[in-house]
Amino acid sequence: MALPMNNDFVPYDDSSERANSVEDYKVTCIEFIKDISGSYLEWVDYYKLPEDEDKKRRSEISGIIEKTNNWIAKVAQTIKAVDVVMNDGIQKMAESTAGKPFQIGIFINKKSGYTSTKPGIVDVNIKASGRDGNKTKIGIHSKDQRFRIESTGKAFFDETNIPEQEYDLMDINLKLNLVDCKQRDVISFTVIVSEMKNDVEFDRRGATTIVHVV
Repeated sequence: MALPMNNDFVPYDDSSERANSVEDYKVTCIEFIKDISGSYLEWVDYYKLPEDEDKKRRSEISGIIEKTNNWIAKVAQTIKAVDVVMNDGIQKMAESTAGKPFQIGIFINKKSGYTSTKPGIVDVNIKASGRDGNKTKIGIHSKDQRFRIESTGKAFFDETNIPEQEYDLMDINLKLNLVDCKQRDVISFTVIVSEMKNDVEFDRRGATTIVHVV
């Protein structure tokens, strides 16, 4: 068994006509987020977690449903933007379902998860600490992609000076380039943090953030 990934569930085939209007598509995707959350809650059931952890993960998923659907309704202005927000919510639900065994936080303008900023070079603050004296370092999302990014505009991380060292207490800044973005663009990105033990990756988790350009 495996957790559903963000690309496994889409309400329409990309090659088909997905909606008659942005508003119709919003309604479809809002319902889709509610429906797919059931798959993640089933995984929480499957894990048979301690009561406090079970409650925590369910509460996080519930909050993601509400915030994602609010962004779909009020922030997204195009079908592409609705897709970005919807996929961000799916990614976040997967992360909450898997749990957070070590501390990790991603901040833009001192806000995490859901935030806004103006176009330009944006500081992304990453904080993390491992368990039981383990160190942490910036990980890699996939073989060909250090960071997962989905955006309605041109958005990318400056990867020329990504720190490769391990940290007892990580507190670093990365540069997210939104110079060519415009007002109302939305960007969703995932940063992977690896927990290291004896110079070997012991665990890893992703933290996903969505940004509204204002």
